[in-house]
Amino acid sequence: MKILVTGGAGYIGSHMVRTLGEKGYDVVIFDNLSTGSAEAVLHGRLIVGDLSDPIAVDRVLSEERFDAVIHFAAHIAVEESVAEPLKYYRNNLINAVNLINACLQNGVLRFIFSSTAAVYGIPAKIPVSEDALLQPINPYGASKMMVEQVLRDVSSSSAFRHISLRYFNVAGADPLCRIGQRYPKPTHLITLALRTALGMRDHLDIFGTDYDTPDGTCIRDYIHVDDLILAHVLSLEHLLNDGTGRLYNCGYGHGYSVRQVVDVVRKVTGADLSVRETVRRPGDPPALIADSSRIKNELGWKPGHDDLEYIIRTAWEWEKRLKAKG
Repeated sequence: MKILVTGGAGYIGSHMVRTLGEKGYDVVIFDNLSTGSAEAVLHGRLIVGDLSDPIAVDRVLSEERFDAVIHFAAHIAVEESVAEPLKYYRNNLINAVNLINACLQNGVLRFIFSSTAAVYGIPAKIPVSEDALLQPINPYGASKMMVEQVLRDVSSSSAFRHISLRYFNVAGADPLCRIGQRYPKPTHLITLALRTALGMRDHLDIFGTDYDTPDGTCIRDYIHVDDLILAHVLSLEHLLNDGTGRLYNCGYGHGYSVRQVVDVVRKVTGADLSVRETVRRPGDPPALIADSSRIKNELGWKPGHDDLEYIIRTAWEWEKRLKAKG
C-alpha cells in the first residue's frame, strides 16, 4: 500500500511516517519544510512542495497511485491564528481544499484529516463528545471546522471516504529519541517548560490564573504522540478495509492544569522553573477534555501511554538531545 503523508516532516507527521515505514507501507512525504525538517523523515521519500500550488499537488497525485492520503500540514498556533487569521484560512482551509480536489481528480478516495478539539470552543459539557456543538473561538479551530464540513460534503456526493481525528493536546516524543517537536518558535506548554528547564528561556509564562478551574489555570487533556499515531493506524486500516467514514476524538478523558504540568516538569527535570503569571491568552478555553469512547468502541483504540510523567520524560530526553546537537 502506498500512502501520501502531507506535513510528514513535522512533529506528528514524522511519527506517522516512522510508524508506516516500520509497518512496511510505501510512504511518500509532501512537505514545504516551513516548520518540519528533512532530518525527521525516517522512512519513505520526501518531496519538497507546497499545498498552495495546485499544479504541484496534482502532479504528485497523478504520477503515483496512492491508496490513501493522511493530511497533517497545517498551522497550529491558537494565539497566532487570532493575530493573523488569513494566514490560517489560506493554509488550513484553502490548501486543504486544493489537496482534496486533487485527490478526487486522481481517484484517491481514502483520506485521514488532522482536526482539533479547538472546534468545540468552550464546550458546555466536559468531557466533550463528538456530538457536541461546534463553536470555535479562534480562527485555528474555525479553519479546521470548515475543512471537516468540506470533507463531509465531498463524501456525501462521491465515493470519497474520510476519517477526521480531533486531537486534544499532543505531547511527548519517540521513546528512542529519534524524533520529536522541533518547531523554531514552539507554543506548546510542555515544550516551553522543558526549554525553560534547560536554561534556553528565562521564564515560563502562565497565561491566566483566574479561569473557573480548581487552581485557576487552564486544563488540557494531554495525549502521547505515539497513542495518537495508533489512532491514525487504526483509522487507516479501517478505510483500507472499506470501512465507512467517521469522526473521532483523540484524548485520554482526563486533564491536567497548567500548574500541574509545571509540577511534573519540575519533578522530571529536577529544575526549579522560573514562572511568571500573566494575563489570559486570546482564544484559550478554560478546559478541554475528550470523551474518546467512540474510537475505543469502534476501532479498538487502546492507548498505552496514559501517564503525564512518561509523556514529559520522553519529551525531556528529546529536548536534551536537540540542545546537545545545537
